[in-house]
Amino acid sequence: MDDVFFSFHSPSPHPNSDDASSSSPPPRTPKIFDRYFSSSSPSSSSDEDDDLQPSNPNPSLEASNKRLDYMIQFLDRKISNNNSESTSNNNESVPHRQKTSALPEFIGKGGGTGIFRIPVRAAAHPDRPPSLEIRPRPLRESQTGRFLRTIVTTETQLWGGRENGAVQVWELKEMYGGSDETAPFKESAALNSGSGVTCMVSDEGSRVVWSGHRDGRIRCWKMDTGPGLDRSRVKEVLSWMAHRGPVMSMVMTCCGDLWSGSEGGGIKIWPWEDLERAFSFTAEERHMAALSLERSYIDTRDQVTVNGFSNALNSDVRYLLSDNSRAKVWSAGYLSFALWDARTKDLLKMFNIDGQIERLDMLSGQDLTFEDDIRMKIVAGSKKEKMQTSISFLQRSCNAIMGAAEAVRRVAVKGGFGDDNRKTEALIITTDGMMWTGCANGSLVQWDGNGNRLQDFQYHPVAVQCLCTFGLRIWVGYASGTVQVLDLEGNLLGGWVAHSSQVIKMAVGAGYVFTLANHGGIRGWNVMSPGPLDGILCSELAGKEFLYTRIENLKISAGTWNVAQGRASRDSLVSWLGSAAGDVGIVVVGLQEVEMGAGVLAMSAAKETVGLEGSSAGQWWLDMIGTTLDEGSTFERVGSRQLAGLLIAMWVRNNLKAHVGDVDAAAVPCGFGRAIGNKGAVGLRIRVYDRVICFINCHFAAHLEAVNRRNADFDHVYRTMTFGRPSNFFNSAAAGTSSAVQILRGANVMGGHSPEGIPELSEADMVIFLGDFNYRLDGISYDEARDFVSQRCFDWLREKDQLRTEMEVGNVFQGMREAVIRFPPTYKFEKHQPGLAGYDSGEKRRIPAWCDRVLYRDSRSAHVSECCLDCPVVSLISQYDACMDVTDSDHKPVRCIFSVDIAKVDESVRRQEYGDIMKSNEEIRYIIDELCKIPETIVSTNNIILQNQDTRILRITNKCGENDALFEIICEGQSIIDENGQASDHHSRGSYGFPQWLEVTPAAGIIKPDHIAEVSIHLEDFPTLEVFADGVPQNPLCEDTGDKEAILVVKVRGTCNTNETKNHRIRVRHCCSSQTAQLDPRPKGSEQIQGSLLHRADYQHLSSSYDVVNHLRNLHSP
Repeated sequence: MDDVFFSFHSPSPHPNSDDASSSSPPPRTPKIFDRYFSSSSPSSSSDEDDDLQPSNPNPSLEASNKRLDYMIQFLDRKISNNNSESTSNNNESVPHRQKTSALPEFIGKGGGTGIFRIPVRAAAHPDRPPSLEIRPRPLRESQTGRFLRTIVTTETQLWGGRENGAVQVWELKEMYGGSDETAPFKESAALNSGSGVTCMVSDEGSRVVWSGHRDGRIRCWKMDTGPGLDRSRVKEVLSWMAHRGPVMSMVMTCCGDLWSGSEGGGIKIWPWEDLERAFSFTAEERHMAALSLERSYIDTRDQVTVNGFSNALNSDVRYLLSDNSRAKVWSAGYLSFALWDARTKDLLKMFNIDGQIERLDMLSGQDLTFEDDIRMKIVAGSKKEKMQTSISFLQRSCNAIMGAAEAVRRVAVKGGFGDDNRKTEALIITTDGMMWTGCANGSLVQWDGNGNRLQDFQYHPVAVQCLCTFGLRIWVGYASGTVQVLDLEGNLLGGWVAHSSQVIKMAVGAGYVFTLANHGGIRGWNVMSPGPLDGILCSELAGKEFLYTRIENLKISAGTWNVAQGRASRDSLVSWLGSAAGDVGIVVVGLQEVEMGAGVLAMSAAKETVGLEGSSAGQWWLDMIGTTLDEGSTFERVGSRQLAGLLIAMWVRNNLKAHVGDVDAAAVPCGFGRAIGNKGAVGLRIRVYDRVICFINCHFAAHLEAVNRRNADFDHVYRTMTFGRPSNFFNSAAAGTSSAVQILRGANVMGGHSPEGIPELSEADMVIFLGDFNYRLDGISYDEARDFVSQRCFDWLREKDQLRTEMEVGNVFQGMREAVIRFPPTYKFEKHQPGLAGYDSGEKRRIPAWCDRVLYRDSRSAHVSECCLDCPVVSLISQYDACMDVTDSDHKPVRCIFSVDIAKVDESVRRQEYGDIMKSNEEIRYIIDELCKIPETIVSTNNIILQNQDTRILRITNKCGENDALFEIICEGQSIIDENGQASDHHSRGSYGFPQWLEVTPAAGIIKPDHIAEVSIHLEDFPTLEVFADGVPQNPLCEDTGDKEAILVVKVRGTCNTNETKNHRIRVRHCCSSQTAQLDPRPKGSEQIQGSLLHRADYQHLSSSYDVVNHLRNLHSP
């Protein structure tokens, strides 16, 4: 759970009697135990993951064992807590474990409100729909060079593309299963580092997925794994070099052609016929298929001749989108669009982000105008002449010069980079045929299918990163991690923080909208959200929290030492850190005054301005401490940060490294106008067991009277510390090599999107402050302090402590905790003088003081104090002392040992609980059944004959009086008609595309209740089959005059149903000869209007059935 939650309490769910075992359990046994014992039986176990999880033959049994372990742990905590409460008179809430060993604590006032409010977590977020964790957020360091960058769905699978060129596949039917944190998946072998996946597109008709890569290659992957193959691996079917630069976008059109876009306006098209020919090669001939495809493309720049320059043809093609309803293709860069005919590949229109037509005739200075429904043919001469003509070198040079001039003019007129915040970042087409674009300034723009800008909407001021649509809704993903849902009119239906980093891609499948975050996590959201399911799911999941929550215990050693520009002996470091590090998992060290002086401060400030840090003195301390901790064998340094004399570093025990990551660093100077690092703070932030802990090393203003300055220093550090610079993790370059490390300044990348004005430290689950805070003792003389110290009268001295006084009134460290001090003041001593006699005896005789301190804040609040998902981090202090025998500085080093309980979600069990709720909850099942009903529809015919560029009207009627019906028309395949009028040689086109001779408009849409949609079925005149080599047509004419037959499928679904459709199949025959036409005579009495229609009785009968497949099998179709 990486987001900020709000308090949410739900009554425990009623036990489900259907899940109980058949035998009657003893009265004292809860029914929920019977449920999980029965679920572990062989009859209820699933074998879907066997091939993916060979080491775990029975995931269901393992999940049941986990549930029992977590329940026992939960009951143990409850019993122990109750016993402790009944025997303890201590009003302070302390975790039940080791309560007797926990040191008493002092708590500052002022916590719980404003920026010092405890970040509230919960098992289920009440202000957002419950999500299905397909891939929980991975630790950044584990993903270096292999982050997921894009996702796409098929009817049965979710595909992801990695930075290393590999693809990852989840079977949607298995998304509730598995025994690992991530749902079961298979993946391909990794490629080289420059082959990252940039875009993906699915092709259901060919059962393949196409991926575009950074190295310019296009790869083809088979959806289905064949028998006898390794089902845990995805196999590459085909690969070829498509572009010299990266493949930036891809799309499959309504004709089954594959379009790809690259840098500099490059668009290449691979006709389906060439792709189909490549599939026919055997595995041994794959190199021949690649060579064939590398030459058989159509280059749009060689196909059009433009009398002038157009920015749309020279800007990077970042987005391609197919409008299957109108047989068009949209290409887009950041600031311009182009509209293409998917069938003829002709350029129809070019326009900018304001909807203004681009000037095509730059040489003549004459602007062209466009009518919405008129296609602009940018071709000189006839089709045959176009095939034989190439753009001259002079023409190209002139275009380039004019283009450069136009670019300069645009910059001058629009103010340089003024358009950057209006850049197009996402593109989508909705069911009603409208186009939507998302912009860098957060605005959404609606366009019609002809490229006319209609209206703008803005609901969030952060950049749009991706768009997705299904049914009557539009999903918008933002750089802040927020997701919003709109209706087709642009009205906002709801929104929530979906991830703790930007949402970079979305896809729809199996009833879910899957969102991919920049950190690589994938979540699934029900397509009906926001809706009535959300509250039920939240309540059910919150009530079952104890089934999927485990408590991890962690020991942390935090040490602080002002080293006074000196260096420590090995014995001193062993005394300070060696003994304490025996059983701790994390060691954090904060040093002050590692080096000082005007030159050091100036050099540090100069380094900070260019993003550099560190010094030889700081490195010496890191090396020495690493040696003391047995770095390499026992511990590994995971991060450090230095600001002038301030240094913080962290070491993690080797057996804990797999659970610690996302290490970030920060620095805040507080000296000399808040710009110099002689005073200030450095910090490290980590994620451990999916919870966020921050460590802040501070050095505040000195001198007895500077209390207000110290308070101000703390306030400045707390409010302004911003993490973002990746720190070293296990190796020197791990964290900074991936693009995913880029941090969005407006969003807290660790704990969820921070509301405006909320500091990042406020969003952490635990914050530990350590350092030389410089608070002194007030109202006491030097001699009095020495006497009280020698008598160890620390209770009276604590009453004089400035820090305690300020915390009691809520002026500083609001709401934070410190163990009661039972060690002598740590400042100020004469160097190399042992014992308490070493206090400053010089001329200044500085009063001893507890300058060096360790304070913290965890997740406990006034409402919740026991470790659970509502209160995920609960700590106690088992040791808090100073190393009085160390004499290398005028300060004594201080150490504090924390014992921390962390509540972690077992995502594998939660995922299965989520699935059980979705499948077994009767209320949820009823709502889903009602919302996913498919309206009853009828079609006007199931048999059409076309001749001589005929056009026939297919009518689809929505007989439901209440709900909209969504329809989509695809071509299931094409056949050749033999001399006897029989269909043979049946084959489908890519992405169920239409053959060149058939035009279906519109091919998708919405039918209102009791309304009729009319679809035009038109015979196009395409007598030639063009063959291209290197983008240039080779054969001018190749007649194709045989009779053909296409099987159209009208797929009808409800507005919330992604899984099921009602299908109507329609046979469309293209007759070139009169003999073939006579094989299917028209019904008598219908010559004028229904020459190609069946008898009314026939289609009425077909339309009343759920599916017409079985009846159509009796026709002459394959």
